[in-house]
Amino acid sequence: MLKVKLTRNEGVLITKPENKLYESGFTGSFGFVLYYGDRKEFVTDFRYKKQVQEQCKDFDIKMVNKTYRIFEYIKDLNLDTLYIEKSHVTVDFLENLSEISGISNFKSIDQVISNSRMIKSDIEIAKMRKAQSIADDAFDHILTFIKEGVTEREIAAELEYHMVRNGASGKSFNTIVASGLRSSMPHGVATDKKVEKGDFITMDFGCVYQGYCSDMTRTIVLGKASDRQKEIYNTVLKAQLKAFDLMKAGAKCSDIDSLARDVIESSGYGEYFGHGLGHGVGLEVHETPYLSKESEDVLKSGMVVTNEPGIYINDFGGVRIEDIIYIKDSGYDILSRSTKELIEL
Repeated sequence: MLKVKLTRNEGVLITKPENKLYESGFTGSFGFVLYYGDRKEFVTDFRYKKQVQEQCKDFDIKMVNKTYRIFEYIKDLNLDTLYIEKSHVTVDFLENLSEISGISNFKSIDQVISNSRMIKSDIEIAKMRKAQSIADDAFDHILTFIKEGVTEREIAAELEYHMVRNGASGKSFNTIVASGLRSSMPHGVATDKKVEKGDFITMDFGCVYQGYCSDMTRTIVLGKASDRQKEIYNTVLKAQLKAFDLMKAGAKCSDIDSLARDVIESSGYGEYFGHGLGHGVGLEVHETPYLSKESEDVLKSGMVVTNEPGIYINDFGGVRIEDIIYIKDSGYDILSRSTKELIEL
């Protein structure tokens, strides 16, 4: 729950779906969380009346029938200042809100919410463990599905179907399946390309379970791996394992990134690792903190982050290995259980 002290003339309006879910438990599409004074209200329309009553038991319920009606409602509260998610609302939304409510002093609540969401509760961790378990099961399944001639798109669809069939509400991002030379594309979303013998096949996927995301990447070889494929794969794996050495509360995210990056650079592949080492995961698949060279974030107990080094060579192919990690005072738990040893199908 949002921890911010409000004066009598201040309020908070929360509009972003993930933040509404975090604050209230609401999973519908139309509604607003509104705080002012010591009041907690959820504003929605008749379509969600029963749902809000069931999901938002700690909130007073207010009914409106269009978005701009909440602006009129806020006007009647005579607020001087309204905290909003400036990184989420549109210019049109803000202009209408200001014009109708009469409020001109808007402040950002983004960082407060982001900081709160970084630290996961035991309930949140349990949901993320389940989401990751579903993804791991999907990986086990896809190894029995992949064969020469199936397309990347078919592999992605099979992964997504298996996750939904086993309890996920959907995918947590557009599934990446990139094979052969396309595996050099870090975000190579699946195409109609057919997988062939000798291909690297990189699969980056995850699902949503009760609002919370999983995220994992595994790279396999269809057929027998070449010596160069093995060298690149083992370099990425070594970098990932090295990064785990620093993963605990109090570690600087930039230091963890550097540790993994040094392994890849010392092997002669530094120019082929162009993205950060990882990111936070929770209600969104990409959220704070970020593990990168430029990051000023520090790991804290309760955070969940990814560890995902990669090497991507345009005329050859690429490898990424990714796990999600729950940070603890004394170390970490890896939520993903799938093997990281090179699989040759």
